[in-house]
Amino acid sequence: MRFWIWVILFLCVAAPAQADSLRVGQQVLVTGDSAARVVELLGQPVHKVSGAGKAAGKAAAKQPKHKRSSKGGQRAKTAAGKAVEGERWQYRQGRRTVTVVIVQGKVARIE
Repeated sequence: MRFWIWVILFLCVAAPAQADSLRVGQQVLVTGDSAARVVELLGQPVHKVSGAGKAAGKAAAKQPKHKRSSKGGQRAKTAAGKAVEGERWQYRQGRRTVTVVIVQGKVARIE
């Protein structure tokens, strides 16, 4: 019984600590790597989507893009009030599509 408690405890603690990673030949791409490293390992993406994608583009088209601040300047309004995600770079690996999310020049997520 004690053994299973330790196993469950270990899995609960260890699971969130794992980073996204992708094996490319003998190299490994992990979250936190630079966009240049992604291009070095995978080449140019087959498809790039900026921001949160088509849904954000449609929502942004319906709403004003800028809102005046109280001091007369302009501040950018995010699409539908949500934070705009970085770029989604898509790659084909055999029959599988791998998506790498780039935020501020770094790998944020590998899907």
